[in-house]
Amino acid sequence: MLFNVPQFIEIEDKIVGPLTAKQIGWLGIGGILLLIFWNLLDTSAFIIAAIVIVGLFGALAFYRPYNQSLIGFIISSFRFVFRPKIYIWEINRDDLKLTMKHGANLKQKKVIERKTLNSAKIIEISKILDNNHGNTTF
Repeated sequence: MLFNVPQFIEIEDKIVGPLTAKQIGWLGIGGILLLIFWNLLDTSAFIIAAIVIVGLFGALAFYRPYNQSLIGFIISSFRFVFRPKIYIWEINRDDLKLTMKHGANLKQKKVIERKTLNSAKIIEISKILDNNHGNTTF
């Protein structure tokens, strides 16, 4: 049985010309704010506010840092700054259970043995590889 698999699901649909629904929404919100400020502010204050609003909402509509929307990038940045950072490096679950059970400090460093490779070991490995070169059964 054949099923149609949707493709290009990350690409947003174009609604009006080359604009997507999100872009039209951001531009619409910016336009509404410009209309409100046009009625509330005098000309020189409106021009300054208009420059800021057009720049902000134009960036929200069209600028995509690291191939994600600007608002998503800003939210991710705030999450990164304000969330606690926990870095776990090579702790297996058994060690973690033991340290939690005995109340030991998690910051104790685990001694990792470094494997050394000498010329005799290299020759041995090359002989094994040469002998198994013709045998490609899996």
